[in-house]
Amino acid sequence: MTYHKPVLLKESIEGLNIQPNGVYVDVTFGGGGHSREILKYLDKGRLIAFDQDLDALENAIQDDRFLLINENFRYLKRFLRFHSITEVDGILADFGVSSHQFDVPKRGFSTRFDEVLDMRMDQTSKISALDVINEYEEGKLSEVLFQYGELRQAPAMARTIVSERKNARIETGEQLKSVLKRFVKHKNEHKVLAQIYQAIRIEVNQELEVLKEFLEQTPQILKKGGRLVCISYHSLEDRLVKRFMRNGLFEGEPERDMYGNFEVPFKKVGGMQVPTKEELAVNSRARSAKLRIAEKL
Repeated sequence: MTYHKPVLLKESIEGLNIQPNGVYVDVTFGGGGHSREILKYLDKGRLIAFDQDLDALENAIQDDRFLLINENFRYLKRFLRFHSITEVDGILADFGVSSHQFDVPKRGFSTRFDEVLDMRMDQTSKISALDVINEYEEGKLSEVLFQYGELRQAPAMARTIVSERKNARIETGEQLKSVLKRFVKHKNEHKVLAQIYQAIRIEVNQELEVLKEFLEQTPQILKKGGRLVCISYHSLEDRLVKRFMRNGLFEGEPERDMYGNFEVPFKKVGGMQVPTKEELAVNSRARSAKLRIAEKL
């Protein structure tokens, strides 16, 4: 199964500050590129990986130090405890859609293919892109497109979709493009379609809710001095990661201790990192990636 080289591989591995006998978690296994690199630095350590996508199981690594859990990383703490792990030395999360998911037409993630709109990262999930497009009432659909796609024309787009689907269900990528063609001008076609698909995908997979649930568990699981390494691909994700690493909260200010200092779970390690020109030359999908690192206090 074809998976592209992982994004920001060198920087993310360095950010984990791997100890040879430590315990690490890769919560977005995908093609296993990050996991294979982490294992190179381990001696008697362990690596636990998560991926909800059944296709990812085909990439499982045959190594006694490795365990792949076929679950959503929103259940991180629960499944680590199930395997008698209460704390770890580092957690890596790459929130991007895998190259495999984009490149397999039937998964419905890519604007390049005229396939049935699916977009489920977990193929057993009940709600797919078809449900969002054909079943959501206008106000809810408008909210999804505006909040998650940051589309200013979201209300008009939602109105158009609701009107058109009365005639026939909107089931494929080409049908959706046709319905929304007046909003997709040729010069910005790719950008607007990507925003539309992003919005629907985030809703289908509850991506921001999952991200919040995951981040909230990390201070409880990481040892003191343990590292949290996150790679985000759009501003909605990156904003949540940045705020949580800074404050341990998504909104507001943290509480102060008796000396007036903020009580926070992490300290920032370095600044935000982005792919080099060299990496972008061989992997254009890395262009929007942002890497942030924090250390448990």
